[in-house]
Amino acid sequence: MTCHGLKVIVSGAGIGGLAVALALRARGADVTVLEQAPEISEVGAGLQISPNGMAVLRALGVADALEARSMRARAVVLCDYIRKGEVLRLTLPEGDERPYLLVHRSDLIDVLAAAARAKGVQVRLLQQVERVEDADDGACVHMRSGARLRADLVIGADGLHSVMRPMLNTQAEPFFTGQVAWRALVPNRWNLPAEARVTMAPGRHIVSYPLRDGAMVNLVAVEERDLWADEGWHHRGDPDELRHIFADVRGPARELLNAVETVHLWGLFRHPVAQHWHGRACAMVGDAAHPTLPFLAQGANMALEDAFVLARCLDDRTATMAQALAAYQAARHSRVTRVIAAANSNAWKYHLRGPVRHVAHLALGVAGRLAPSRMVSQFDWLYGHDVTA
Repeated sequence: MTCHGLKVIVSGAGIGGLAVALALRARGADVTVLEQAPEISEVGAGLQISPNGMAVLRALGVADALEARSMRARAVVLCDYIRKGEVLRLTLPEGDERPYLLVHRSDLIDVLAAAARAKGVQVRLLQQVERVEDADDGACVHMRSGARLRADLVIGADGLHSVMRPMLNTQAEPFFTGQVAWRALVPNRWNLPAEARVTMAPGRHIVSYPLRDGAMVNLVAVEERDLWADEGWHHRGDPDELRHIFADVRGPARELLNAVETVHLWGLFRHPVAQHWHGRACAMVGDAAHPTLPFLAQGANMALEDAFVLARCLDDRTATMAQALAAYQAARHSRVTRVIAAANSNAWKYHLRGPVRHVAHLALGVAGRLAPSRMVSQFDWLYGHDVTA
């Protein structure tokens, strides 16, 4: 089959949805994106686009536009919540055409949406998808309004609460991880450098990095707790409660916490990777197929990789639709499973308690001083992966 003339409907105008729309349109597909919101916007704040995600953005022709609105990270720094100095510094390569970017989420959405529209992708707002009917000769999207839209292929890029996922899979209930996350943006009054900083504490950690030419700092604080919160980051939290939970934190993180005026809170749930990512004329990308916890900063990057691989598989003249969709899942499943497992383990490493905590941090520091290049190269499997190659 070929993408040329293929009629595609994408449900969801987030990162994965816009990226797959752009990738398919570049190969000649007729693409319409359905978004239930009244405008294309993104709740949230910062995210990290690592070199594997940048490879996709460069192939889509939007890397330069995004970099103009982002900051190149110079390092990832691990530090202790109470001791001075750094536990470990991972210096990132400079001058690479696939840099590690610190990005405001809405800037990435804007760049992808502008490029998709410029290429002829139709983006329709206020469109609520109720269900998708899958068949050998195409798929039919049933809208809340009563309208029915037909396409050769329907792609679910509608996130955690995907309409398509329960249609393709036995519904599996997510379970609460015992962790909640707080998200805030604060002014960068301290001129913090372009570094992603992880402040580790017993049962807690804080991730911070600057955005938008250093004008603001993105702050995500994770704590372990028995009580669970609903999924989603639209729940308002209490800044004073956040400061109380992290009251013993010292150093730069303390000053960031003191500056928080508005904060959102969400519970972290673990979802299994979907067993089936596609049907006969439908497929899922990103969180709809494989939600990941935010401890490796790979959610957006995995969605970008999915988008490119799905488009490439669909543009294989030797394959049928069924073969192309099967090839897509086969190409992606083991990688996202490995990434999710690595993200799950990171929280445990950040939250160590007792004597083992001091020993582990000491070992990290020694390894960072004696073999810094090896400490960075251990992530080659992740950041060095290029689905566009």
